[in-house]
Amino acid sequence: MKLAIVITSDPTRGDEALGRAFNALALAAEAHGSGDDVDVVFAGAGTRWPAELTRLDHPAHALYEAVRTLIRGASRGCAVVFGAADGVEGAAVPQLDDNRLPGTPGLASLRRYLAEDRKTLVF
Repeated sequence: MKLAIVITSDPTRGDEALGRAFNALALAAEAHGSGDDVDVVFAGAGTRWPAELTRLDHPAHALYEAVRTLIRGASRGCAVVFGAADGVEGAAVPQLDDNRLPGTPGLASLRRYLAEDRKTLVF
Protein backbone atom coordinates (compact mmCIF):
# COMPACT_ATOMS: atom_id res chain seq x y z
CA MET A 1 0.00 0.00 0.00
CA LYS A 2 1.11 3.57 -0.67
CA LEU A 3 0.18 6.18 1.95
CA ALA A 4 0.53 9.93 2.35
CA ILE A 5 0.00 11.10 5.92
CA VAL A 6 -0.52 14.85 6.22
CA ILE A 7 -0.34 16.45 9.66
CA THR A 8 -2.19 19.75 9.89
CA SER A 9 -3.08 19.85 13.60
CA ASP A 10 -1.74 22.84 15.52
CA PRO A 11 0.51 21.94 18.47
CA THR A 12 -0.69 25.05 20.32
CA ARG A 13 -4.19 23.54 20.53
CA GLY A 14 -3.62 21.05 23.34
CA ASP A 15 -4.35 17.38 23.82
CA GLU A 16 -6.53 16.84 20.76
CA ALA A 17 -3.83 18.21 18.47
CA LEU A 18 -1.21 16.05 20.19
CA GLY A 19 -3.49 13.04 19.77
CA ARG A 20 -3.82 13.70 16.05
CA ALA A 21 -0.08 14.09 15.51
CA PHE A 22 0.70 11.07 17.70
CA ASN A 23 -1.79 8.88 15.83
CA ALA A 24 -0.48 10.07 12.47
CA LEU A 25 3.07 9.12 13.46
CA ALA A 26 1.88 5.83 14.94
CA LEU A 27 0.10 4.97 11.67
CA ALA A 28 3.25 5.84 9.74
CA ALA A 29 5.29 3.50 11.94
CA GLU A 30 2.75 0.68 11.70
CA ALA A 31 2.33 1.00 7.94
CA HIS A 32 6.08 1.17 7.33
CA GLY A 33 6.56 -1.86 9.57
CA SER A 34 4.06 -3.73 7.39
CA GLY A 35 6.07 -2.89 4.27
CA ASP A 36 3.96 0.01 3.04
CA ASP A 37 5.42 2.98 1.17
CA VAL A 38 4.78 5.95 3.48
CA ASP A 39 5.32 9.70 3.15
CA VAL A 40 4.66 12.05 6.09
CA VAL A 41 4.13 15.74 5.36
CA PHE A 42 3.50 18.69 7.69
CA ALA A 43 1.11 21.34 6.29
CA GLY A 44 -0.83 24.31 7.59
CA ALA A 45 -0.40 24.89 11.32
CA GLY A 46 1.08 21.39 11.42
CA THR A 47 4.36 22.92 10.22
CA ARG A 48 4.82 23.94 13.86
CA TRP A 49 5.22 20.27 14.88
CA PRO A 50 8.84 19.59 13.83
CA ALA A 51 10.22 22.13 16.32
CA GLU A 52 8.10 20.57 19.07
CA LEU A 53 8.78 16.94 18.21
CA THR A 54 12.55 17.35 18.16
CA ARG A 55 12.50 18.33 21.85
CA LEU A 56 13.88 15.41 23.86
CA ASP A 57 11.24 15.91 26.58
CA HIS A 58 8.29 15.86 24.17
CA PRO A 59 5.99 12.85 24.77
CA ALA A 60 6.02 11.97 21.04
CA HIS A 61 9.76 12.54 20.51
CA ALA A 62 10.74 8.83 20.42
CA LEU A 63 7.93 8.05 17.97
CA TYR A 64 8.96 11.02 15.80
CA GLU A 65 12.54 9.77 15.71
CA ALA A 66 11.32 6.26 14.83
CA VAL A 67 9.62 7.56 11.66
CA ARG A 68 12.06 10.36 10.85
CA THR A 69 13.12 8.72 7.57
CA LEU A 70 9.49 8.76 6.39
CA ILE A 71 9.12 12.53 6.77
CA ARG A 72 9.23 14.07 3.30
CA GLY A 73 8.98 17.63 4.54
CA ALA A 74 6.88 20.60 5.52
CA SER A 75 5.01 22.98 3.26
CA ARG A 76 7.25 26.03 2.77
CA GLY A 77 4.40 28.51 2.32
CA CYS A 78 2.53 27.14 5.32
CA ALA A 79 5.67 27.35 7.46
CA VAL A 80 6.03 31.01 6.49
CA VAL A 81 2.36 31.85 7.17
CA PHE A 82 2.34 30.03 10.52
CA GLY A 83 5.69 31.41 11.69
CA ALA A 84 7.29 27.96 11.67
CA ALA A 85 10.01 28.34 9.01
CA ASP A 86 12.84 28.64 11.54
CA GLY A 87 11.55 25.65 13.50
CA VAL A 88 11.26 23.54 10.36
CA GLU A 89 14.78 24.49 9.34
CA GLY A 90 16.12 23.91 12.86
CA ALA A 91 14.58 20.43 12.86
CA ALA A 92 16.30 19.70 9.52
CA VAL A 93 12.96 18.97 7.83
CA PRO A 94 12.98 19.74 4.09
CA GLN A 95 10.67 22.54 2.97
CA LEU A 96 8.37 21.45 0.15
CA ASP A 97 7.37 24.01 -2.48
CA ASP A 98 6.34 21.94 -5.52
CA ASN A 99 2.91 23.62 -5.69
CA ARG A 100 3.91 27.05 -7.02
CA LEU A 101 0.88 29.21 -6.26
CA PRO A 102 1.07 32.94 -6.99
CA GLY A 103 1.78 35.06 -3.93
CA THR A 104 3.40 32.21 -2.02
CA PRO A 105 6.92 30.81 -1.79
CA GLY A 106 5.35 27.52 -2.84
CA LEU A 107 3.36 24.92 -0.96
CA ALA A 108 3.60 21.17 -0.61
CA SER A 109 1.61 19.59 -3.43
CA LEU A 110 -1.00 17.31 -1.91
CA ARG A 111 -2.49 16.63 -5.34
CA ARG A 112 0.74 14.85 -6.20
CA TYR A 113 -0.10 12.14 -3.68
CA LEU A 114 -3.53 11.65 -5.16
CA ALA A 115 -2.04 11.48 -8.66
CA GLU A 116 0.34 8.78 -7.37
CA ASP A 117 -2.72 6.78 -6.17
CA ARG A 118 -1.63 7.11 -2.56
CA LYS A 119 -4.22 6.75 0.14
CA THR A 120 -4.04 10.23 1.65
CA LEU A 121 -4.98 10.80 5.27
CA VAL A 122 -5.08 14.16 6.99
CA PHE A 123 -4.65 14.43 10.76
